[in-house]
This record gives sequence, C-alpha cells and structure tokens, in this order.
Amino acid sequence: MSLTIIAIILSAALLHAVWNAIVKSAVDRTTTLGLVAFGHVLPGAVMVAVLPLPSAESFVYIALSTVVHFGYFYLLGRAYQHGDLSVVYPIARGIVPALVSLWAWLLLGEVLPPPVWIGIGLIVAGILLSSWTSLRTGVGKSALVLSLATGFCISIYSLVDGIGVRLSGNTLSYWAWGAFLHLFIAGFAGWLRRRTLVQLPVRIWVTGIAGGMVSMTAYGLVLYAKNFAPLGAVSALRETSVIFATLIGFFVLKEGNWQRRLGAAVLMTFGIAVIGRYA
Repeated sequence: MSLTIIAIILSAALLHAVWNAIVKSAVDRTTTLGLVAFGHVLPGAVMVAVLPLPSAESFVYIALSTVVHFGYFYLLGRAYQHGDLSVVYPIARGIVPALVSLWAWLLLGEVLPPPVWIGIGLIVAGILLSSWTSLRTGVGKSALVLSLATGFCISIYSLVDGIGVRLSGNTLSYWAWGAFLHLFIAGFAGWLRRRTLVQLPVRIWVTGIAGGMVSMTAYGLVLYAKNFAPLGAVSALRETSVIFATLIGFFVLKEGNWQRRLGAAVLMTFGIAVIGRYA
C-alpha cells in the first residue's frame, strides 16, 4: 500500500473521530445526528447536479448502503446515550477490521497475507487497550449491545460501498449519491424533532451541519482508497480513528488517562507500518 493511500486513510480517521466527538458532546444526539446527515445532503445535492451518473449497477449498492447507514446512525445515537465516547467508539470500531476482512474473503475472495492479519490484530489490540479500564470494570449491557450492533452495521456498509464504488466507474459520483441519499436519515430525524427544530440556536445548526460535512469528507477519502487497496486493510487503517477519538475524549471531554492511550497509539502505529508494508 502506498504512503499516499495510507495518508489519505489516516486523514479520514482523524476527521471521523472529530465528528463523533461532536455528536457525543451534543445534548440532543438525535437532532445532532439528523443535522450531521443533513450536512451530507447539502454538498451531495450540488455534486449530484453537476456530476455524471455512476454506473446503473452501482445504484443497488448505493441504496443498500443508505439503508445500512440509517441503522448505523440510529444505533450510534442510542449507544452514546448509554456510554462514553471512549467506550462506545472503541467497541463499535474495534470489531470492524476483522469483520470486513472476513466478509471480503468470503464474498470477494480477497485473501490477505499473514503479516497484514498481524497488523490488523495490532490495531484491534490498540483499540481495546485504549478503553481497557472501562472494559475491565464492566460495560453496561445496553452500551455493549448497541456498540456491537453499530460495529456490525459499519462492517456491512464498508463492504457494500467497497463493492459499489469499484463498480461505479466514478468515485465522486458514487460518493455524491451516497451523501445525497442521507436525505432520508435527515428527514426521519427532522420528523422526530419537528416541534423543536425551529427553536434550535443557530450555533447548533452550524455545528451539526459542519460535523456532517466533516463526516462526508472523511468517507469520501475512504471510498477513494477502496479503489486501490484491500477492503480489510483499508478498514483496519480507518479504525485508527479510535486513537484520535480517545485523545479527544481525554483532552476535550476529560475521559480516561494518557498512559494507556499512548500504549494504544504505539500498537496501532506498528499495525499501520505492517499493513503499509505488506498490503
């Protein structure tokens, strides 16, 4: 895997952690997630208007991805109601690299060499270490189940979009339509909060929509990388967003301790190096 692709995926990981921190710090997460989804729709609509259509066969994957993203947004919001960012995020993201690698092997025949599996294992170990105290002392049943379900959704849409973007013939067009169809997610959240939306301060609107644009940018970078690298390796590198999230949790949200996070960062760095060398 080239250094350019690694840098693109790590940039996406940082951006992804930022928007999750925005959601976690929000008072009303349903409203914020709806605004985040709306932050996809606005630039997506502009791009859809000016870009050519992706291939017809890729629209099946765009539609399926939209449905799975709906479940992902719903479960993520519920998970953050029951657990801290530095607990929910690592659990949800921690199971994804192995699941995506498994799906890609079973369905696409992508066979990763043993060193890449070692790299994935190091990243997963770093993810778990980043929240070891919380995991050791016990995670609430609701937070655990919702976090695992969120991770399962992530693995499914990662696979779906990995296939879809490769069939699309145009990464930008696939990205644009996927973003634009977040309209259904934003619309559902808006309907649930229809009585309070007009009363929201401008600051919350701006924060939520900006978070959505950050999220959209992060996923666009990942979609691009999926054209050039195995899906399991891309997923593993993307999940280094966990270390960014736990650092944000520590410095901004005052969650956890820096020694454990440093150890997690070291493990993930070794994992990144191994994947970059052998993927």
